[in-house]
Amino acid sequence: MALLIAPSLGAQGPAMELSLEEVVERMTASDEARTAALANYSSARRYTLRNTRFGTRAELEVEMRFHNPGAKEFRVTLEKGSRIVRDRVLKRLIKAELESARPEILASTRITPKNYTFKLHSTGDCEERRCYVLDVSPKAPSKFHFRGRIWVDAEDFAVSRIEGSPALNPSFWIKKTSFVHEYRKFDRFWLPVANRSTTEARIFGRTEVAVHYSLYRINQAEGRPKEAGGQGTVTLEGVGTSGDDWRAQPSNGGNR
Repeated sequence: MALLIAPSLGAQGPAMELSLEEVVERMTASDEARTAALANYSSARRYTLRNTRFGTRAELEVEMRFHNPGAKEFRVTLEKGSRIVRDRVLKRLIKAELESARPEILASTRITPKNYTFKLHSTGDCEERRCYVLDVSPKAPSKFHFRGRIWVDAEDFAVSRIEGSPALNPSFWIKKTSFVHEYRKFDRFWLPVANRSTTEARIFGRTEVAVHYSLYRINQAEGRPKEAGGQGTVTLEGVGTSGDDWRAQPSNGGNR
């Protein structure tokens, strides 16, 4: 899923009387402004998978680095559980994120009026902050789009939560997939803190995948980030064990 960032518009206050068009316009402008301001960041991630039918579990701990205008690097620092699940599911999630970060794909999947249709659902409170709740649907569905609902912070006009499902079912063997993405404010930026998805498959039953984010370092001048979990790590290109390294090349596109 795309990284969602927005500047603070605190001087204007949480104007809950705004129309749908005004909310979407401010949300889009805020995202563009912060995109330009985010030079780089790093974070630690923890990927976990649990299959209830077969009792299968797997886990990855990963360092992620982003550099504007679009380079991402992932480095696996710790692996646990089923190797097949790690290689075929969790590591593929990382590779799918690299694919979605390509500029031509990123531009077509941003949550903007060009790519999505919006409908005002309600207004309310989100983690003690006022927000607008919008229903969204893609104008040209693809495997990178979703259908669902977003929560837009009424002060910063950043997306703080997404609930939905893929716009297109990726496989006949998958009956249903749903997800929740949560974002929090770090300095001036809204960055992901947790992603949770549940998939109901025809053969494998229910599978739950979660990603938790921590140790953000934003717009730092230093090189490699500090270790994610105190574990000694090495970088080994193309090896299917701890130390795997995936890179997305710099581009002229966005920085999701």
